[in-house]
Amino acid sequence: MTAIEVVTAYSVALSRGDIPTAFSHFSPDAKWHQPGNHQFSGIKEGLDAIGKMLGDMMDVTQGSLVINPTGALMANGNLVSFPVHFTGKIGDKTVDMTGVDLFEVMNEKIVQVWLFSEDQDAENEFWG
Repeated sequence: MTAIEVVTAYSVALSRGDIPTAFSHFSPDAKWHQPGNHQFSGIKEGLDAIGKMLGDMMDVTQGSLVINPTGALMANGNLVSFPVHFTGKIGDKTVDMTGVDLFEVMNEKIVQVWLFSEDQDAENEFWG
C-alpha cells in the first residue's frame, strides 16, 4: 500500500466507527502530536495512549466531535497531508474550524501524526 492508501484506509475505518480496523493501520509505537495548551496537548506514544486521548475527546464532547476531510490527501514521499474540518460541543462551548493532519507512514503503518489547527487559541479555549 502507498502512504495515501494507508491513511485513506485509516480514515474510512474511522468514519465507520471501526476503531480496531482504524488502529490496525498504526504502528504499535506510533506517536501522535496534539498541538496547543489544553488537557489533550502533547505527544501521545503508543496505541493505548492515542486511543485513550481520542476516547476522552469523544467523552467530553458527548460524541459530538466530528472530523471530515475537506480536500484531497497529498503525499510527499512517506508524508501524507490530510485537510480536515472539525466541529464539536462541550456544554455551551463549540469548535468549528479547519486544520491539517500530517501523517508519516513507514512500512505500510502510520508511525506519527501531527495536527495543525487554523486557530490554536480558540481550540485551546474549547478543550480547556
